[in-house]
Amino acid sequence: MGKQFHVITAVEPGSIAEECGLEPGDRIARINGNEIEDIFDYQYYIQEDFLEVQVLTKDDEECTLEIEKEEDEDLGIEFESSLMDEYHSCCNKCVFCFIDQMPPGMRETLYFKDDDSRLSFLQGNYITLTNMKDKDIDRIIRYHLAPINISVHTTNPELRCQMLHNRFAGDVLQKIKRLSDAGIPMNSQIVLCKGINDGEELDRTIRELGEFLPYMESLSVVPVGLTKFRDNLPKLDPFTKEDALKVLEQIQGWQKHFKEKYNTSFVHASDEWFILAENDFPPEEYYEGYGQLENGVGMMRLLITEVENRLAELEGDSRERKVSIATAKLAYPTIVKLAQEVQDKYPNIQIQVYCITNHFFGEKITVTGLLTGQDIIAQLKNRDLGEELFLPSNVLKADEDIFLDDISLKELSDSLQVPVNIIQSEGEDFVNKIIDYFK
Repeated sequence: MGKQFHVITAVEPGSIAEECGLEPGDRIARINGNEIEDIFDYQYYIQEDFLEVQVLTKDDEECTLEIEKEEDEDLGIEFESSLMDEYHSCCNKCVFCFIDQMPPGMRETLYFKDDDSRLSFLQGNYITLTNMKDKDIDRIIRYHLAPINISVHTTNPELRCQMLHNRFAGDVLQKIKRLSDAGIPMNSQIVLCKGINDGEELDRTIRELGEFLPYMESLSVVPVGLTKFRDNLPKLDPFTKEDALKVLEQIQGWQKHFKEKYNTSFVHASDEWFILAENDFPPEEYYEGYGQLENGVGMMRLLITEVENRLAELEGDSRERKVSIATAKLAYPTIVKLAQEVQDKYPNIQIQVYCITNHFFGEKITVTGLLTGQDIIAQLKNRDLGEELFLPSNVLKADEDIFLDDISLKELSDSLQVPVNIIQSEGEDFVNKIIDYFK
């Protein structure tokens, strides 16, 4: 039997696995003689129409099941981990790493640095490729796992080793070339650090990544996030308005180049650059389908468009409400503008928008997703919040009503003595909840 066993936690009723007598607690080791490293091996090997599955039962008995089935038919098994393996942690010490800038005492999972190529495919995570050996690249190509999202930051080998504090980080272009030659779609990102990988280095990175079009489908440029917890970390300076204007001009020059040559803009600036430069957000077509939305590229434009589209569907009326919205500095001007558009259509609805300063991580952190319950409570205590307080969904943990500082949504609601409602990221939900559309 192989060294790696995968514990079955559930068997689907009426499935092949149930017919074969498999039960929760049984463990799978090999399929057709192949050891199973993770979910991708498992999904690949069960596609055959004849399987020999080596099993160690919950009573520690070894057996081999012979299964005949349709090609691509699932066995109906769930495992204790959706990945069927432990997450691969990051081996870098990046100068801009946000996790290194977090205060002590937060929940343990927030300090885990993942750098797992499988999560890039499954969840859209960005990875540096520094964890990957030739066999890992081979598996991506063999299983055609795509898209692969890559944190590049710079294509200058020496500078990348310095920025990632990893002497093996300089071969990123060779790995990207292997993936490109195999036709694997990729996306990439640059966390821009002032005086380090900007200016001519940014030009070099954009130019060299652009050579992998069309398989390198997009590139985003985001400014480094700096908390107040940077003791004993490399000195990094925040970008100014003038810096942002230069970065936007630089990116727009490259967009023109790629548009003429490849009919795609390829490289995009995240929303922070437009806000910092005090520029309006570009029109929707600029974002070419919002391919880098999770990196903050076009989130504000999409929200604006969705809110305006939803309001265009409504006739407005005289309903009366008084509500409040809390957001962070980055999104505040946009939310104020959108709240005014709702009020223009519903003149008897009063909307108060509050800008929450991030004292927990430091005032240089201006994104809504890093607001904490304690900052919201401290700054809204004894304020007139109306009938309801609205918060964006990204202030909470993905699967729980918990803020980053472990304050629960109920605790926040009890402290402020007001019902708290979560607005999803869609503009339609923004309008519907504010106007209480379903009542």
